[in-house]
Amino acid sequence: MLSSCAGLAGVKERTAEQTHPPLGRFVEVDGTRVHVWVEGSGPDVVLIHGAGGNLRDFTFDLAKRLTPRYRVIAFDRPGLGYTERLPGYGGVGSTKGESPREQAALLQQAAAQIGVRRPVVVGHSFGGAVALAWGLNAPRDTAALVLLAGVSNPWPGELGTFYNVTGTALGGAAAVPLITALASEERVEQSVEATFAPQSAPAGYSEYLGPGLTLRRETLRANGQQVLGLRPHIVAMSQQYRDTLRMPVEIVHGDADTTVPLDVHSIPLSKQLRRGNLTVLDGVGHMPHHVRPQATVAAIDRAASRAGLR
Repeated sequence: MLSSCAGLAGVKERTAEQTHPPLGRFVEVDGTRVHVWVEGSGPDVVLIHGAGGNLRDFTFDLAKRLTPRYRVIAFDRPGLGYTERLPGYGGVGSTKGESPREQAALLQQAAAQIGVRRPVVVGHSFGGAVALAWGLNAPRDTAALVLLAGVSNPWPGELGTFYNVTGTALGGAAAVPLITALASEERVEQSVEATFAPQSAPAGYSEYLGPGLTLRRETLRANGQQVLGLRPHIVAMSQQYRDTLRMPVEIVHGDADTTVPLDVHSIPLSKQLRRGNLTVLDGVGHMPHHVRPQATVAAIDRAASRAGLR
């Protein structure tokens, strides 16, 4: 059963990569290939996507709104999209995921290779944790941060069955090939719709993002392990925000977000930061950059202005 599922999973993975090829180029950091999309001119704005996604989440709409005035650099995070996992991570039987600070360090080295200097770093959801880690890693070289429904503080409760399956060694070895082989892209699209709730995903979004990319075996493992192991890193990082993150930080969060709740993450963060500014979007769920793109662009503009880049 597992061998036949592995064969079918391989076919589905190849099909996904043929229908949704890389949009950008590759930069190599100590042997690890990093997928990056670069367009526009002006101050540097780095975009970091959330869990289960890839840089297409930004190139679908937001990036194009920014390129007339900024050089936009969108990355795939390790194990997602087309960026490889860091050495020592991944594979059948793996049990741990790259921390936000490890992910940020990889992307910072890739950014340095393409001449990125003092960027405004924008992170959505899990990418918000990586953006915060970017600032903690290099506070003097980070012009500003923008967090979009970002993970920033420890949360109560468990993450749910999906991550407890895909993020463990047994689940990664036994269940993940079954998911890749047997799960339909329609199921992923349903998950996308749930993420947008109470709004709906824009027409064409799910197909553009590439459901098949999300269902690849190593992507499922990477995503599960990173999310399942995230909380201890957030506990440690949150103790450093006030003393280290002295750059401007714009925080955008919908008050109807049930994925990364406003009161658990962004409200506490706004009080932890010396220069944090919180914008709460009434009735908006977990995808503010798609539902309220103008408010998102305005936050990025404010961050750039506060940092003296505009």
